[in-house]
Amino acid sequence: MTPIPLVDLAAQHRQVADEVAAGWAEVLAGTAFVGGPAVSAFEAEFAAYTGAAHCVGVGNGTDALELALRAAGVGPDDECVLPANTFIATAEAVVRAGARPVLVDCEEDTGLLDVAAVSGVVSDRTAAIIPVHLYGQPAPVERILPLAREIGAIVLEDAAQSQGARRHGVGAGALGDLAATSFYPGKNLGAYGDGGAVLTSDAELAEHVRLLGAHGSPRKYEHTIVGFNSRLDTLQAVVLSAKLKRLEGWNTARRAAAARYGELLAALPEVTLPVVLPGNEPVWHLYVVRVPDRDRVLAHLQANGIGAGVHYPAPVHRTEAFAWLGYGEGDFPVAEKVGGELLSLPLFAEITPAQQERVVETLAEALR
Repeated sequence: MTPIPLVDLAAQHRQVADEVAAGWAEVLAGTAFVGGPAVSAFEAEFAAYTGAAHCVGVGNGTDALELALRAAGVGPDDECVLPANTFIATAEAVVRAGARPVLVDCEEDTGLLDVAAVSGVVSDRTAAIIPVHLYGQPAPVERILPLAREIGAIVLEDAAQSQGARRHGVGAGALGDLAATSFYPGKNLGAYGDGGAVLTSDAELAEHVRLLGAHGSPRKYEHTIVGFNSRLDTLQAVVLSAKLKRLEGWNTARRAAAARYGELLAALPEVTLPVVLPGNEPVWHLYVVRVPDRDRVLAHLQANGIGAGVHYPAPVHRTEAFAWLGYGEGDFPVAEKVGGELLSLPLFAEITPAQQERVVETLAEALR
């Protein structure tokens, strides 16, 4: 049978191919390969879409996190609080900025950061709290902001999986002091290569991010600080502008597909369905369930052409790269427990009811 991918990028490309080709031809004719009007246009469009005042395009989502931290003054001797169950880039960016990650557990029903646990780990060294908008739904940033204000820390949203999501009507990326997002190809708003952005309504922070990403240079051959080379590629900006016009429709289709999964999976009591936090309008970057004997179930799905995956099998503290933090098994019991049960099912805007029925039928076979 025809395989069902985890995400179908070819189907998405067919919808924007002509517009992207025309935009790329314009860039090639004008030879504005770095920066230029295409990048500026996308930055303005995406800022307006999220509700933030400023958007600064950068090379990728990890750079976006690091540059946001550096622009806010986070560095050596500082600590940054983040959830244990996140992609490793969240913690990597903290280390790259010179600070130390301090981990907290997650809520079992949503997988989002356990806000109550944050107050137990902050100290006079806490410079940033980094809630992760996991799987396409926002973390409760409004519950974190009062504590951050009290201790003088910034709130940096890791919004890599949440383009178009809203919490109490406010767009992900406009909930905290700054936000970092990724345009990796598989994201809801994905480029044809790497890309990322920092969002903020603070003009000074935005300008500092831009300065850092351009070799610390406000003007050619004038360098006021030591910076980096991290800028959104012009050709990728063309792709992102074309896709941004269609993002609301794609996210609406994802919501419909998620609702259909909920109906189909209701007949499988072994499957724990995802829970939406009240006040959230998620965009279902991933549809993640929990199942017993996950690895065996995953192998059965993949052997039968179902492109399921796992996001993420090991919490940050259980990776070799971050063993030096000194956390041990059992320090974050919820993250450790769900890490062995998580299963991402195929979900993309173009997925058909028939495809979803086949996914669920194959999952039922695996569970039997």
